[in-house]
Amino acid sequence: MTKKTNQSWGGRFNEPTDEFVKIFGASVFFDKILAPYDIQGSVAHAIMLSEVGILTSDEKDQIIEGLNQISDEINAGEFEWSVALEDVHMNIESRLTAICGDAGKKLHTGRSRNDQVATDIRLYLRDQVDAISVEIKRLQLALLDLSEKEAGTILPGFTHLQAAQPVSFGHHMMAYFEMLSRDAERLVDCRKRMNSMPLGSAALAGTTYPINRERTA
Repeated sequence: MTKKTNQSWGGRFNEPTDEFVKIFGASVFFDKILAPYDIQGSVAHAIMLSEVGILTSDEKDQIIEGLNQISDEINAGEFEWSVALEDVHMNIESRLTAICGDAGKKLHTGRSRNDQVATDIRLYLRDQVDAISVEIKRLQLALLDLSEKEAGTILPGFTHLQAAQPVSFGHHMMAYFEMLSRDAERLVDCRKRMNSMPLGSAALAGTTYPINRERTA
């Protein structure tokens, strides 16, 4: 009898996946950075599933406790990542099922890895934008301080690689201050655009389960 593939997407394949293809297609090498956001989204999803009656309160508590345990294992460097499980989502789900049993299997109800990864990436980028924005503000304050100190320092301004007009070094530094202000505005706009909630889209066109997207958001 032909051995069936054990890949999560391999229901129509009769042959096992070649090892090279597994490694080539795996994203866990780099997407494990999304683990905190994957867990954060899963906790919110579990709470919502409990509130709409898909999970019992006990199952919800088991899942959240299991996710917290996984988070601790990852932070301690004790979590075992598997290339065979392809990505951060399947690694966490597999470990959760090992901890919680059938309750862990029910967490994925009403969602897909497609909307799950879209959510994780948005949460990750939102945090990165916030962190970069803080650093931009710090740099601007340093530039402002330097500009005030060097307001009377004169240096040659150049155009076409030739000395053109005398300018204040402090004024020159304020040009970078203004450039960074525009960058900060772009980041604010970027954050606004990414701050949408994909969960509920499922694999493609939604789900028939009575989920509450607003609650998850």
